[in-house]
Amino acid sequence: MPRTGEFELTIEERKIQVAPDLEYQVFAYNGQVPAPLIHVKEGDDVTIHLTNNTTLPHTIHWHGQYQRANLVDSTEPSNWKMDGVPGVTQKAVQPGETFTYKFRAEKTGSTWYHCHVNVSEHVGMRGMWGPLIVDPAKPTKLEKKVTKDVIMMFSSWDSNYAEKLGSGGSPVEPSNYFSINGRSFPTTQPINVKKGDVVRFRMFGAGGELHSIHIHGHDMLITHKDGLPLPAPYYADTILVAPGERYDAIMEMNNPGIWMVHDHIDPHVTNNGKHDGGVMTVIAYEGMMPVMSDDSHGMLPNDDPDFYYSESMKKPYGMYNNEHFAGAPLQTEGRRERRREQHDAH
Repeated sequence: MPRTGEFELTIEERKIQVAPDLEYQVFAYNGQVPAPLIHVKEGDDVTIHLTNNTTLPHTIHWHGQYQRANLVDSTEPSNWKMDGVPGVTQKAVQPGETFTYKFRAEKTGSTWYHCHVNVSEHVGMRGMWGPLIVDPAKPTKLEKKVTKDVIMMFSSWDSNYAEKLGSGGSPVEPSNYFSINGRSFPTTQPINVKKGDVVRFRMFGAGGELHSIHIHGHDMLITHKDGLPLPAPYYADTILVAPGERYDAIMEMNNPGIWMVHDHIDPHVTNNGKHDGGVMTVIAYEGMMPVMSDDSHGMLPNDDPDFYYSESMKKPYGMYNNEHFAGAPLQTEGRRERRREQHDAH
């Protein structure tokens, strides 16, 4: 019998600290960027009650899920209307409204969820995305070896629109900040490991940019593409992750040290053109110290063990918020009128 998971999600207008010099206004599921982890098992029936507390319309698209006919409610001809596309499968959820999504988690692996209204802004530069991890009923032999999950969602930001909700996202206006899980180096966290760990890196192209991810000191065994296991896993030291794509890599932690993890597209490791920023972090083995302790690469904050959802992935199936991802509420005075003006102008 399928199990049932029922969850509450809201959408809030918040401000987050993307980089040391960049505060950014976002539309945030449950007030946080990235959005909460939803972790279920293949065959689970999922119900999400979404309430829109912002000043603009939104939806949720369950990226990777099939929305099959007659899986959730046999009285309905199908549940394709749960796909989250405004004007196609549903009306957008207006400010103050609640909409309930129901679907069966059939597609396994690293899937995700995001808004499907004005995607180039809401998803591309406002943080409206989060991981939906569906464990298979019959995991592969490689999956059974994993001792730690690391979820990395890559995105980008345009500082010209940091304080202009409802605007931005034009293809002629390039991004100038780049991030892992909504934070740019040096505000990312280290990936803390022990020798002998087997780590599953789940890499998501959550924004509108292509990323070329390189991990030093190890080869990645690429095992899954867009949630599905590959018939022939292969080794790589660099992997291209395009918008919307997901790659899973399983790595044995067998080479103690401190190793760089970064985007090999050079502008993506800058903050507004300044180097040592963007999509960059380190793998830090237990007991290892950087050669130069005053160097920024060795001085990352280390106060959130769930920055890559590693702790939440160990918990029972469910939905998990992270207070470290929570944004600060925006000032409300005159906000609704300004948003409407900006939206109409856009």
